[in-house]
Amino acid sequence: MSLLHTNCFLNSPHPLPFKPRKHHHHLLSFSPYFLSPPPPPPISTTFPKTTYLPFKPSASLQPVSFVDHNTSPPLISATDVVRNFYGGVNRHDLSSVAPLIADDCVYEDLVFLRPFVGRKSILEFFGKFTDYVSTSLQFVIDAISEEDSSAVGVTWHLEWNGRPFPFSKGCSFYQLRVVNGIRQIIYARDSVEPAVKPGESALIAIRGVTWLLQKFPKLAERL
Repeated sequence: MSLLHTNCFLNSPHPLPFKPRKHHHHLLSFSPYFLSPPPPPPISTTFPKTTYLPFKPSASLQPVSFVDHNTSPPLISATDVVRNFYGGVNRHDLSSVAPLIADDCVYEDLVFLRPFVGRKSILEFFGKFTDYVSTSLQFVIDAISEEDSSAVGVTWHLEWNGRPFPFSKGCSFYQLRVVNGIRQIIYARDSVEPAVKPGESALIAIRGVTWLLQKFPKLAERL
């Protein structure tokens, strides 16, 4: 076809439909440019190995404290143990006093000839005390030491319905130790104001006793 014929054909208002030859159809059918797109490659299920960096806590993070509710309660001070001791006696609540006394505690009340040894014996003594007196009679602490965790000194007096009771001043000493996680009294001594006040007669009596000991030294062995 000449160039003139080609131009006439393209510029014709009614171009004839294009009919490819058989060999053109063959090329269109088998040409790789007209085939369906190849299937996508299979997705790999193998993941790359992950590398974990060591964790470095920030300086702003605060450690979390662990609370064990099965542990023993925190220790109270020796002063509070002694205060609770007097409070339980004032209320006649010996059940609250018992845990404050060690099993092998020794309690010396200088009014008696012999000390009370052991928790049971001490509680029996205070049981008799609470049976004899009313709750209207109360121990009142005048001063108490607070510096030592194993020894406490106390000065006290008795009051009846808020008024001082006669001949009731005293001072006490308590020694404490921690037993099974609980601070307890292991030794106590009470010195109570005497009802009879000999005054200077006490000095005369002491001088007479010392003279006898100097005169008869063997008497000292019986003290």
